[in-house]
Amino acid sequence: MCGIFGIVVEKEQPLGQILTEAGLRLSYRGYDSVGCATLQENGVIDLRKDVGKVDEVAARLRFAEMAGLRGITQLRWATFGAPSQINAQPHLDSDGDLVGAHNGNVVNNVALRQQFITEGMMVRSTNDGESCVHAVERYVDQGYDMVDAIRRAYHDLEGDYAFVIGRVGENRLYAFKKGSGLVAGLSEEFTCVSSDLPSILPLTRRILRVQDGEIVILRAGQVELRRVEDGSLVEREIEQVTESMEAAEKGGYSHFMLKEIHEQPGVAGELIHLLEASSHIAPMIERIAKARHLYLVGCGTSYHACMLGAVYLARLAGRAAIPVLAPQFIPQYGPALGPEDVGIFVSQSGETKDVLNALAVAREREMGILGLVNVLGSTLMNVSEYYLPLACGYEISVPATKTFTNQAVAFLYLALRMGGHSTEPLARLPNLLEETLALVEPQAAALEPVMAGQDDLYCLGYGLTYPIALEGALKLKEVTYAHCEGMLSTEFKHGPLSAVYEGYPVIFVAGPEDVSLLVSGINETTCRGGQAIVIGEENEQLRVNAHDLILLPSAGPLLNPLLATLPLQLLSYRLSLARGYDPDFPRNLSKTLTVD
Repeated sequence: MCGIFGIVVEKEQPLGQILTEAGLRLSYRGYDSVGCATLQENGVIDLRKDVGKVDEVAARLRFAEMAGLRGITQLRWATFGAPSQINAQPHLDSDGDLVGAHNGNVVNNVALRQQFITEGMMVRSTNDGESCVHAVERYVDQGYDMVDAIRRAYHDLEGDYAFVIGRVGENRLYAFKKGSGLVAGLSEEFTCVSSDLPSILPLTRRILRVQDGEIVILRAGQVELRRVEDGSLVEREIEQVTESMEAAEKGGYSHFMLKEIHEQPGVAGELIHLLEASSHIAPMIERIAKARHLYLVGCGTSYHACMLGAVYLARLAGRAAIPVLAPQFIPQYGPALGPEDVGIFVSQSGETKDVLNALAVAREREMGILGLVNVLGSTLMNVSEYYLPLACGYEISVPATKTFTNQAVAFLYLALRMGGHSTEPLARLPNLLEETLALVEPQAAALEPVMAGQDDLYCLGYGLTYPIALEGALKLKEVTYAHCEGMLSTEFKHGPLSAVYEGYPVIFVAGPEDVSLLVSGINETTCRGGQAIVIGEENEQLRVNAHDLILLPSAGPLLNPLLATLPLQLLSYRLSLARGYDPDFPRNLSKTLTVD
């Protein structure tokens, strides 16, 4: 999840410190490289960028020396192109008189790069931010002014992104957006634009929120909005922001966990666009299809995604897969591995020590290695033959939320493609996730008084919802410190049913195909005085047999598990607060486990 910032001032002045501080205020979003560019009055573009942290790169490349009338800074979270100096942003056009940077993903990047090379442009990197610059350059070279060039480039760039660009000889910056965040800041002496509020608020509290399909033109002390569609002016009221810097970093949410729960519709949509354009999908499917044995390897939340992925692959592609916890992979399967086998290794960070240990054994046995990873440039990405980026951006809260959803989306996409099915049903997912959040938040709030005092409970699922029950139980354990055991619903009667007493809570995650089976388990609980809380779609059997039904939108069996994840995340979040804990930083836990 990259971050961009641009500024236009009245008179040439030092801008390096402003750009560096803006980068530091965006660093909570996560990044692997940083760059700054200033456009000087004499027509020179000063561009400095590299891999590393903002303060370290700023000191090494002497950002403080940079001056000009306009400046752009960018923090890059790698998606297209590995983390490197050449892929770092901002980027120049062929002639060096345009410079720009973007936030987001341009999913037709590979095809665009080939077009630009064929047209004779100088393409220096594999990064999609450079494609944004060349997309504008193409039309500037045909004689269009900047606004009309941007209007045409907008339609060439597919995906979700926000982009800022400047041209030598013009004391203005241009920015436009399609899906990703963009906000402008206004002062009498300058104007600025950013992907997020934290880099703007220390400079000004007067802001203008840019909408999709709009171009913002920044001059010193003046901002103009125009529609991409026809170039017409847009009138919009300037806002006066009163929220604190901490609230701005959290997007107005109380905690990063809640913010990241609400980011899931957006990141799921971005990933689906990326997968549609990925050149790694076809070879990954070919490797999976030819594998003697296919292993899905992860830890914690990633392992639960592997379990769900195994069900998707079997149901949709007829491909058996073995989900396995990374530490158990070595003693259970290590001695039997060979070159005919393939593993999909799943890790948010790409540096989880248990996964790296499993990778070492897999490489030693010459096994095929594929990856699902959120951090490009990580060890897992570097050792994978093919990999899929999860495109979640930085996940600050220790409990994984959006990374789990995108891991599950990636597995579902692979299974659909491998089985020869249309991926069109996935297009509904972002809207369904949004609808689910709106629907279940008040339902989760209503359960808070009932469940906040519980120190012991179960979460049960079956088939596609069994991994969701395990993931929900893990979230409850992580942030509430209550014991919650995730289990296959049909196993509950084989022992744990003895724990049920009057008022004992049992959560059932009901897939639409499994209602009749779950009703038996619900009644085994309620007839012993337990409280059955069901997460599922509208169903009369569930309503009459359960105490509480957390209602989900109707989505069908494949998408239902992804929607069912959200109420468990929200319930965990609310119960954590009710019990007096910080859900972002639960005790004893770390975001990335780099020790055995």
